[in-house]
Amino acid sequence: MTSRKTVLVLGGSSDIGRAAARAFAKAGYDVGLAGRDVAALEPDAADLRARYSIEASTWRFDVLDTGSFDGFVAGLPVLPDVVVSIVGLLGVQQNAESDLAHATTIMRSNYEGPSLILGLFAEKFLGRGNGTIVGVSSVAGDRGRASNYVYGSAKAGFSAFLSGLRARASRGGVHVVTVKPGFVRTKMTEGMKLIGPLTVDAPVVGDAILGAVEKKTDVVYVSGKWRLVMLIIKTLPEAVFKKLKF
Repeated sequence: MTSRKTVLVLGGSSDIGRAAARAFAKAGYDVGLAGRDVAALEPDAADLRARYSIEASTWRFDVLDTGSFDGFVAGLPVLPDVVVSIVGLLGVQQNAESDLAHATTIMRSNYEGPSLILGLFAEKFLGRGNGTIVGVSSVAGDRGRASNYVYGSAKAGFSAFLSGLRARASRGGVHVVTVKPGFVRTKMTEGMKLIGPLTVDAPVVGDAILGAVEKKTDVVYVSGKWRLVMLIIKTLPEAVFKKLKF
């Protein structure tokens, strides 16, 4: 047991999860990595220990197994100072339009699971009187688009959940951050046509998450350009918006 602050990264095997873990470890936090495949997390934990001389642990966590959430939180030896949820699934929009199982998995992975686990941690943090919760949402949730409305609608719900939780939790000393990365070069976006000026690398997102926690920022567009882009998109009249092909 150390006196260092602790962070738990849900979705620790993702590119953004790894980047966030490194950013916090570099800042002196002990790190917990949680994901479905613990064996895949262990090399990253070992690297963090060696590289930053901090404690790093691994935990099995499945965002779709909501029945395990209470036991997962209760099984942690220490309630972390910060919890970051980076879990999610982009899925395939065309498949989700006709495959209800696929659409359900996208919605549960991006909204139901992350919201429920962060809500559970919020209750623990409120009981303690402090803590920080970070939810990685998406600019896709700012307005539903024909090309990804199943994913986007789930992220919209997640953003709304975080907004309401932030308003409530702030009265009890708990800070809630919403992070909207935009396009990120990761395994999840391989093969996608990304817009260069609006695309960032995973370490940029990791640093933005740490910065938001330390500065107590409420909502972060990782690239400031996205804030302007989405402001324009959100103000377009519906008659115009529905004719756009993106």
